[in-house]
Amino acid sequence: MTMTVAPATLAASRDVAVETPMHRLVRKFAANRIALGGLIVFTMIALLAIAAPLVAPQNPYDLASLDIMDGSLEPGSQSMASMTYLLGTDEQGRDMLSAILYGLRISIGVGVGSTVIALSIGLALGLFAAYSGGWRDTLVMRLVDLQLGFPPILIALILLAIMGRGVDKVMFALVALQWAYYARTVRATALVERRKEYIEAARCLALPYSRVVFGHLMPNCLPPLIVVATMQVAHAIALEATLSFLGVGVPVTEPSLGMLIANGFDFMMSGRYWVSFFPGITLLVTVVSINLVGDHLRDILNPRLQK
Repeated sequence: MTMTVAPATLAASRDVAVETPMHRLVRKFAANRIALGGLIVFTMIALLAIAAPLVAPQNPYDLASLDIMDGSLEPGSQSMASMTYLLGTDEQGRDMLSAILYGLRISIGVGVGSTVIALSIGLALGLFAAYSGGWRDTLVMRLVDLQLGFPPILIALILLAIMGRGVDKVMFALVALQWAYYARTVRATALVERRKEYIEAARCLALPYSRVVFGHLMPNCLPPLIVVATMQVAHAIALEATLSFLGVGVPVTEPSLGMLIANGFDFMMSGRYWVSFFPGITLLVTVVSINLVGDHLRDILNPRLQK
């Protein structure tokens, strides 16, 4: 007796057979419209920030392009040169839309840059502690406990009070705050992985230390690290804005979203709400969009959270 299999069934079987973990991750992520929308929104914001010199109506920090007569114009107003300010201007005649686009470059750059550096440091220390064990593991974890025992904003304020203001100083402070989260996460995952058969087999084959750690152990520690890194990008952007709002972050000559909010805070009660309102809304949308992506990645990569 001959059994006939429908072509659609064969095609579906081939699709299931060749689906890789990356394809499965993309498929599950795309199935959640909220997370996909957050990714699209953040991608658009990041692209606008990168292309700010090309898409911004003016260079808000070029003194030659500013006119004091255009100061404190309401959203939708026109200048004497027939230029329309969609989001209004501040007291110096700076176009708020252009200022927000330029401010996004520093806010996102500081957040992503500090996260990448802190992730690299935490990944290396976490793997070293878990694989080496003994007093090395104890030393690294005591440093992690010491760093996590203090409020992050307090550590950042102390470091910036010592080093001064500047984009590089803010990034250093954020790296000092974040590396411990990655080290603890990697160590916890690596301790479980190092007891598995494939690590024991690699050690029995006398493979080099670097190959065992970075070729076998590290790839299996990355999924939870991706979730933590996504959340920490949003946290770093928000923390940088807080430090700049308090006056200890980036200087006035290199403003971020937090600096823009601080510049317009004194004018809120006088009715010029737009100077702080639009940068604040931009900061809120940026942070929320990143958190939506991170929340769904956590649900996908953690089997315990899957329904």
